[in-house]
Amino acid sequence: METTRIDAKFAALKAEGKKAFVAYIMGGDPDVERSLDVMKALPGAGVDIIELGMPFTDPMADGSTIQLAGQRALDGGMTLQKTLDMAAEFRKTDTVTPIVMMGYYNPIYSRGVDRFLADAKAAGIDGLIVVDLPPEEDSELCLPAQAAGINFIRLATPTTDAKRLPKVLQNTSGFVYYVSVTGITGGAAAQAADVAPEVARIKASTDLPVIVGFGINTPEAAREIAAIADGCVVGSAIVKQVAEGKPAAEVAEFVASLAGGAHSA
Repeated sequence: METTRIDAKFAALKAEGKKAFVAYIMGGDPDVERSLDVMKALPGAGVDIIELGMPFTDPMADGSTIQLAGQRALDGGMTLQKTLDMAAEFRKTDTVTPIVMMGYYNPIYSRGVDRFLADAKAAGIDGLIVVDLPPEEDSELCLPAQAAGINFIRLATPTTDAKRLPKVLQNTSGFVYYVSVTGITGGAAAQAADVAPEVARIKASTDLPVIVGFGINTPEAAREIAAIADGCVVGSAIVKQVAEGKPAAEVAEFVASLAGGAHSA
């Protein structure tokens, strides 16, 4: 598979001895214009990789904060096409920051995998996280995505045992997303002492970077978790700032504090 922006970003961070900070936003929340303003402000706030949520009516892994964000976006008329358009608009001024689209398979399936991958590539999407497609379904989207030069990023969780882990890692690329807690986004706080042995276990089986998400909402937590992994993801805490109606500059200020925590690890 060709080198992606995600691969290049991790190589650059490694050369600098820095951990990655990944930020999640919901595409189109509360509307496309404000969502795009926040997205454009993220790299300047220290975000290394942007996770762009595809709003969907029936999420499984997302807690109430991100569910409500998805609902606001859908109520505002957000679609998969508009999410791709948003990425393409971002790419007009930023050709470097990796974008990972995160969501569920239904909208992609409805569009058609080949068409979706061609459109995603054209829009400047670098990776996909599709939480409801297990490794047993790799031929559906994972393998075609990699063939198209788009990383397919898999989730590992506290319940991914030694027997299951090789299957999860088999066709994963870009990075491994370790879910720090059992349950949904925005729930329990991630505990470094619990996460550290799990990250070590995954790293013993793969050369890919391991990024930890779920339950990280302060600069201190970002630093503690990034210190034991290759970086961390923050989603719900950022989405809450958007939900409170804060302008992009204020959201970016909050994000910068989190990124500073991760980068100081």
